[in-house]
Order: sequence, then C-alpha cells, then structure tokens
Amino acid sequence: MTRADEDSTGTPAWWIYRGTGVPSPDVDLSALPGPPAWRTFTGGPVVEADLGGWEEETERRLGSPTSARLRETPVQEVTMVNTALLLRRPLLVTGRPGTGKSALAYKIGRELGLGRVLRWPVSSRSTLEEGLWEYDAIGRVQAAATRRDQEPDIGEFVHLGPLGTALLPCDLPRVLLIDELDKSDIDLPNDLLSVFEDGEFAIRPLVRIARTRPEVRVFTADSDNTADIRRGRVACKAFPIIIITSNDEREFPPAFLRRCLRLTMPDPTVEQLANIVAAHFHGKEVGQATELIRAFVERSAHHGGLAADQLLNSIYMATSGAYTQDEDWRLLCESLWHELGPS
Repeated sequence: MTRADEDSTGTPAWWIYRGTGVPSPDVDLSALPGPPAWRTFTGGPVVEADLGGWEEETERRLGSPTSARLRETPVQEVTMVNTALLLRRPLLVTGRPGTGKSALAYKIGRELGLGRVLRWPVSSRSTLEEGLWEYDAIGRVQAAATRRDQEPDIGEFVHLGPLGTALLPCDLPRVLLIDELDKSDIDLPNDLLSVFEDGEFAIRPLVRIARTRPEVRVFTADSDNTADIRRGRVACKAFPIIIITSNDEREFPPAFLRRCLRLTMPDPTVEQLANIVAAHFHGKEVGQATELIRAFVERSAHHGGLAADQLLNSIYMATSGAYTQDEDWRLLCESLWHELGPS
C-alpha cells in the first residue's frame, strides 16, 4: 500500500470503520466505494429505518463511549470489517466465548452511526423463516371471530424477523448480529445461502393475495415500527452489515463459508482489558484494577481462556468494598474466574 492510499494519520483511505467503538462525526458511508457488480442490490421503494432507542443497549454491552480510551484494535479485525463493508458480504466471527465476538456488531453500529443492532439469537430450533418473517394465522382466525363486522387486516399478523428487517430497502445498511450460528440445526447455514446471495425473500401469505392487496403494512423487528411490503416481496437496497458469531462447536458447509468472510477473535490483551474496564466503570475509582487484570490474564492463560465479563464481575465486587487482601477474596476470585470448558 502506498502513501497515496493512506490519510494524514497513516490509516488506509478505504477504511470507513476504525475499530474504536466510539461515534465518529467524520464517518461518511457515502464515501464507501460502490459494490462489485455481482453484489449490487436495487430494492425499493426506500424504507426509512427508525434508528433511535439504541444507546442504552449499546452502552450496556460496550460501556460508555465518552470515557473509554481509543482501543488498540487488532489490524486484522479492522481490515476484515472494512473488507466485509466493501464486498457486501457477511462476516463470520469465530473464537472462544467472551472474546468480544458479539460486541463487534455493537462497536460497528455505534461507530458508524447505524442505530440499533438487529439481533437474531440462534438455537437448535431456529429456522430461516423465523429470521425472515412470522405469520400468526391462528391469531388472525381468533381475531376474525371477535370482529364479525370487519375482517382483520393480514398485516396485523405478519411480523418481520431480525434478518427480514435488515433486508428492508434502506439507504444505509442495518447491522445484523446472527449470534451463535453453530448452535443451529444442521440445515440452517445452507438455508441462508440464497438470502445472502440474492438479498431478497418472499412472504408467502402476502404473495398469495398480491393481486388484490399489492401493498400491505407489516410490523418489523424495530419495536412496534412498521413497513409497507409490495407484492409480498422484500428486496434490500444497501446490503446489511451481517456479523455471524460461532464458538467453533461445529464445521460449516463449504458453500456457506464461500459466501462469508472470516475473522478469528484473539484473546484480549492486558491493554484491551484495561480499556474495557475503563468503559464500563467510567468515572468510578476502580482501585486495584491493574492488579486484578494482570491476575486475571495469568489465570486465563492457565485455564483455557476466561471471558471478559468474568473480570468485570470481579472488579464490580472489588469496587463494592469486598476487595481486601485476604483468603476470602482469593476464594471469591477463584469462584468468579471459573473455567468455561470441561476440566
């Protein structure tokens, strides 16, 4: 990379995301180069996404954006996030539990000003349809029985899931977290392929009535917000920023991996843990935090890796007045810093 490809700070000019997790007034997503021809999407008409009401949830997960020092984010993380932005591809994030895989989605959303993160927590019972849309046919029949003078509108019983909401045709991409995909049924990764490739999907109950009801207003995953669906189809305009997390509990099919970029999250360093602590305990004296962090890192190295929230729990206990140099505190730390895998 040449100097011409970097800005005045030495940062590659094509990086939109810098990895700070702090809102940046200088971010301009319109400066992002256009997508490759094979990743161009033209859905419409444009839906105005309600991006408000995200601050509390994001601060709970990341801590305060004002008190945290700019984090030394690994270059590989920043590079892969920006590559996913540029190529309009999902990013599969792997690593041990507690290394910040899910938090990455919230960092991106806050730094780029993209509002509330849409989260799809995957379980063994999750299906593609659940992520896209749900239709409460039984609820509609029950409503019809009580509204004999007027048939209930079908749109009242159609609810877009987090993936379906992320694919609405918005000018700016939504951030979607598909959390712990490795817990899914074996078929779900393959079921996602066509949606990732095409950026669109059909809502079957609305397709069936498209001739008589070409436009139906349905609920989205943004609280009680709604969106107008035309002819039963949703097609994105800006492909969403999709972060898929996995604890490496299973292998994914080659066809799925081909459609994703991949990032492995390393264990956080002492400096990164210190920044996490500063973000979550903003403005509060944390006393022996440095000693606790170093002891935590040492114990983590000897016990197969611990999660950052285990450290936060112990520092909270320390700031509550429980921290004294005695045997009881040592035993408490051992309990809080328990192994996450089989012993």
